[in-house]
Amino acid sequence: MASKRKAKAPTATDSPNSLAVEPRPGEMPDRTIARNLMAPSVQAALTIQTFEKSDNPLQGFVDELSAQIDAVHAGDMKRPEAILIAQAHTLNDLFNTLARRAASNMGEYLTAAERYLRLALKAQSQCRATLETLSEVKNPAMVYAKQANIAQNQQVNNGIPARTRETEIGQSKQSGADSELLPDARASEAESRIDTPLETVGEIDRAKVGRG
Repeated sequence: MASKRKAKAPTATDSPNSLAVEPRPGEMPDRTIARNLMAPSVQAALTIQTFEKSDNPLQGFVDELSAQIDAVHAGDMKRPEAILIAQAHTLNDLFNTLARRAASNMGEYLTAAERYLRLALKAQSQCRATLETLSEVKNPAMVYAKQANIAQNQQVNNGIPARTRETEIGQSKQSGADSELLPDARASEAESRIDTPLETVGEIDRAKVGRG
């Protein structure tokens, strides 16, 4: 059974890890706490605070990350953008933390310095990839826009150039029929006509077709 405890805003006597939460109408307290703890800004704030070993209140990290996330909210993909920007902040902090640890070991512990530097560069690479993904979400590649313009202004006929199709149509008209080639190029139009409305299926089967 769900607990009846009430979520409350942190006070001056609360732990630096206290988090201010606001319940939605009719929402159970446990659901309110879970919803806030699962927010990307809160998850990123907890990770940054852990790596930084900072005494700064968790709420300060959450507020700043929330402001950064709000800055990229120009479209409808709000949650993916929030995750991407929060992860980019976390990865950037991880890179700098590991890089500083590598630098502190450079003079005496080269093996440890190399390991820290490798991890730092991996974090930097992931941060760059995250930002590139965010950029693609915000600014789709131009090739899609060009393809859309072609689709709107020109009919695409399965890759067949328009001039080729016009040539085929012209050759069909020169064959003697209004819109189709004769079934047998050596037969007359009268003998080759197979779509006369008055003919039955049986009569079509018995129609005389020239064999040359």
